[in-house]
Amino acid sequence: MRRFSKQLSVVFTVLLCASALSPAVNAAGPESRTKAFSTGAFDPFIDFINQRVRQGWEDNEVDPSPVASDEEWIRRVHLDLIGQIPSAETVEKFVKDRDSAKRSKLIDQLLDDPGYVQNFTNVWTNLLIGRRTPRRVSRNGMQKFLREAFAKNRPWDETVQDLVTAEGHFEENGAVNYLLAQMQNNDEAVQVTAATTRLFLGIQVQCTQCHNHPFNDWKQNQFWEYNSFFRQMRRVNHRKTDPKTGRQVDDYSEIVATGFDGPVYYEKRSGLMQVAYPIFEEFKVSPDSGVERRKEFSKLIVKGDRPLIATAIVNRMWGYFMGYGFTRPVDDMGPHNPASHPELLNKMAEELVKKDYDLKQLARWICNSEAYNLTSQYGSKNEIDSPERGETPLFSHMYVKNMTAEQLYDSLIVATGAHKSGQSNWERAEQQRRQWMNQFMVAFDTDSGDDTTTFNGTIPQALMMMNGELTKNAISAESGSYLNQMLLSKGNDQDKIRKMFLSTLSRYPDRREVTSAQRLIARSPDKLAAYQDLYWALLNSNEFIFNH
Repeated sequence: MRRFSKQLSVVFTVLLCASALSPAVNAAGPESRTKAFSTGAFDPFIDFINQRVRQGWEDNEVDPSPVASDEEWIRRVHLDLIGQIPSAETVEKFVKDRDSAKRSKLIDQLLDDPGYVQNFTNVWTNLLIGRRTPRRVSRNGMQKFLREAFAKNRPWDETVQDLVTAEGHFEENGAVNYLLAQMQNNDEAVQVTAATTRLFLGIQVQCTQCHNHPFNDWKQNQFWEYNSFFRQMRRVNHRKTDPKTGRQVDDYSEIVATGFDGPVYYEKRSGLMQVAYPIFEEFKVSPDSGVERRKEFSKLIVKGDRPLIATAIVNRMWGYFMGYGFTRPVDDMGPHNPASHPELLNKMAEELVKKDYDLKQLARWICNSEAYNLTSQYGSKNEIDSPERGETPLFSHMYVKNMTAEQLYDSLIVATGAHKSGQSNWERAEQQRRQWMNQFMVAFDTDSGDDTTTFNGTIPQALMMMNGELTKNAISAESGSYLNQMLLSKGNDQDKIRKMFLSTLSRYPDRREVTSAQRLIARSPDKLAAYQDLYWALLNSNEFIFNH
């Protein structure tokens, strides 16, 4: 564990208290509900979103928290849209900007940033194939497919249709990797069925594989009716000879079509055999071998003014940005699990269909909404809005979100320039980055061996943050690092302290924090060590680690 001085033990406590995510704030009074906050975006549908959320506040007699400060909001929107915190210079420029529409303009700017493509490629790669790549699955192929989709802002319905109908080589057609990842076992497309309905339709039918659902109207036959759409395919694993060893090694995998026809047979708990034909929401598809069932399925899931595919992505995206969706979990919708704001969810799905499943437009609606622009702090007027305690989310304040591993890593890089520290060329820096990222990801595995996508404070994660090589390089003050540049720049200790807070927490320090930090530096016989201790404390504070 990192050894630090007596002075640091004092300032570390002060800094962590000062920069903690405190819930105490005076929530705005009733007068704050007379006029919704606006980011400057001129879109009547954003007004509708605000009205429906505000109606929920009034119905439940809660007052919303104040609008987030520019510093709090710019950090949040950067993390959510491009997957990393803003630079200190970006924060300073935004805070000084007096344009009343600056938030709306920044949202548009970030949606066109290459970081948006990379961020959502990471998010959906982890959702589709997991963080640890399954055997005979090409992560590069999956990422290439998603990068192209997000870069072109392809309609979401087309992207999903490509994923469920994919065939061919796992790198030539990267979409097949979604199916390959669900076909690790010879389970007659059971996992493909469960993953597809959950990820793209927002319903969990996997438990009906063996019996009728105990809490809703889903029956066992529904699972197998869905399953029958995915029986006309199989994976083929190709091998090649290694010229160095002469042994057979993995080459590539592909999805090929098969001539499966007829019904699917399944067994009830009673032992009685049943048959299921390809049926989706009462639409029947011919079971003949000449009918391409997956293509028919891809057409059926987009039928209507508000298909499940639209409702599911709206709910998932709202949950991504707001911390909680309209249902919990976001992929378990249905009568048994009613939405917190059903009218809003349904209307957003209808509008998304009218906008040709434009995910950037969906993100634009959410990020420009009043609820998204509120502070994460709450007070006595809205303390009941606490979904982490099982309450229905009212979105009267922003809910604190865990960072993904990628967001936390990339934010450390932005804050510190650690990947450049001591590096003489780009290639070596990138090689070091890949090594660090591999180590970083290992620390984010759960004890059970399952994938985890967020930083949630486990002991391995905390130790990685406190003592990992990345953090050591972050505070090394070697050539190329942010700390090195900051120490060499002009200005007194107070100026440098302000820059350190901006680079890590995306805000200026308050008077108490400045006084504590100055005291640490003044009392330390080693000024460089004092700055390093301060930087280490900021990087390990809750305010840095969480998205709020």
